[in-house]
Amino acid sequence: MVNSAAFALPFVVVIILWFVSTGLVAMLNHRLRQSFGRALIIAGLCALVGLSMLVLTSQSSAVWAVYVSFVGGLMIWAWHEISFLTGAVAGSHRDPCPQGARGWQRFSMATMALIHHEIAIAMTAGLLLSLAAVTANPTGAYTFALLAIFRLSSKLNIYRGVPNMSDELLPAHLDYLKSYFGPQHLRPTLVLSIMAILGVALYFGLTAVQASTAHETAQAGLLCCLSLLAALEHFFFAIPFRDSRLWQWALGEPKAEKEI
Repeated sequence: MVNSAAFALPFVVVIILWFVSTGLVAMLNHRLRQSFGRALIIAGLCALVGLSMLVLTSQSSAVWAVYVSFVGGLMIWAWHEISFLTGAVAGSHRDPCPQGARGWQRFSMATMALIHHEIAIAMTAGLLLSLAAVTANPTGAYTFALLAIFRLSSKLNIYRGVPNMSDELLPAHLDYLKSYFGPQHLRPTLVLSIMAILGVALYFGLTAVQASTAHETAQAGLLCCLSLLAALEHFFFAIPFRDSRLWQWALGEPKAEKEI
């Protein structure tokens, strides 16, 4: 069993990376919305750097390699986020949900509004996990796969409806997606999602505490904190808190209210 400092460091690293990386993605898609081409180029370079980091650390069991691989997974994820938020990779359907659409019609249209993005994420996750099966350090692949699962959970809960939807991070050109958001009610699926994600966090937490090497502790600690942050983001759906305020520094000054 390793010491508490080795267990605490991953939490500090994940929280800092979560806060900074989300802010940078928001900045590229809001402050620099007139230069989406540049944002896509930057995102593409980040993805290549991230993939290189995964490859270079794939056969290393050193603690530093775990952190480098984790950052690489985040950089590949950021590429997908920016490609979606710029509208470059979204879906084949880009119109608001028709009035009166219900059941399968609404679900199929909502799916087609995101289908290209979902396929891209699924293909990337499959590729990274297949490569991780033959490497000594799968941290980056596990990071990407967890982010994909947690984001899919968020999307399904938003589609079903959540009490609080802080959508300021969604750019104006994707406003049509808001028409697919469900009613503002607390659903059992949101509660179950939070419990399930906390269960995943507990698993990684116990793995980190019981690990026999610093490498295993770092990897499990990073994934545990990532899961806890995902549970927190889901919890924000249930309470009247605008989580976008955390990244106001990246979004810029709020628009002034018009005088009546």
